[in-house]
Amino acid sequence: MIGWTLARYFFARYLATVAWLVVGVASLVFIVTFTQVNDRFSGLPDYTVSTGLKVAALQAPMILQQTLPFVGLFASMALLVQLNRKYELVIARSAGLSAWQFLTPICLGALVFGVLAIVVINPLAARTFAMAEELQQSFGAKKAGASSAIAVPWLRQSDDEGDIVIGAKSVLKNGTELVAPVFMLFDSQGNVKARIDARKAVLQPRKWVLQDASVIEPDKAPILEKSREISTKLTPELVQERLQNPEMIPFFELPYKISVANALGYQANSFSMQFHSILALPALLMVMTLIASTVTLKFVRFGQSGAMILGGILAGFMLYVVTVLVKAFGSAGIVPPILAAWFPVILAFLFGVSFLLHKEDG
Repeated sequence: MIGWTLARYFFARYLATVAWLVVGVASLVFIVTFTQVNDRFSGLPDYTVSTGLKVAALQAPMILQQTLPFVGLFASMALLVQLNRKYELVIARSAGLSAWQFLTPICLGALVFGVLAIVVINPLAARTFAMAEELQQSFGAKKAGASSAIAVPWLRQSDDEGDIVIGAKSVLKNGTELVAPVFMLFDSQGNVKARIDARKAVLQPRKWVLQDASVIEPDKAPILEKSREISTKLTPELVQERLQNPEMIPFFELPYKISVANALGYQANSFSMQFHSILALPALLMVMTLIASTVTLKFVRFGQSGAMILGGILAGFMLYVVTVLVKAFGSAGIVPPILAAWFPVILAFLFGVSFLLHKEDG
């Protein structure tokens, strides 16, 4: 049985490695994001470098959150390679410890890292990204005008007069505000009545309030309106579920969003998929540790083989690709979200355990 002192040493080393990697990745993400923001908005009169730095800082946590599985993989690989090069794992094995024993505190560190990601990084990323969207609109609304491509799915609402298909550049304030929305109005026969492009649309009780709207009707010149109202039965929860990226909703708010959508008779597949994906993150990080161990536990006198390290990276990348692919199926409702979130994790866990059982126990 591994002693408390040695277990605490491995646990602390893992968390320290993760901390350094998080700082490094966050710095790189910040620099790349600032470069993109500066290239996109530098020509606008209201844009300043300090504003660009603020936007990049607010967007960095969201991008960092998406890299956490690789951070866990590289942290485990770096730690195990370093322990091997310093003969610490050799000494641990000579003392009678198996790989299962000294991997336990490292896996526990991955579990703690995953819990911190859920409790700290995810809510922070959701809040700051929403703030970044609002800040970008303050100086980028003119550039992100009505002619810009719709970057999110369309939402349909129906009434006695016909259908209205709604799209938007982004969704803010918990589903009550659309940025650069487009409203396509159809009559009861399915013919286009009008297209309305607006700077912003605010959802109020039983109506949309469009600001700075451009109304285009067939065979007529565009009409500019300062404000226009459109009746609706939509709720903020439904708007969020259909139009907003689920990653912009904090983890602890997702159960409420799911329950409200279900109460209204809608399947909140994207919300459920996001909830279970985040919930499975600690287990995914532990699995990344097992994958790292399959290519780094073997002692090599003059350093680890580059082919083995590359194999571990490719294995982690393949797991990530499968996770993203199955997540798309879960969000679309093709696969139950809970199955889509946990199946890749369980499959990779069984692979890692089987490999270690073969190597350690024959």
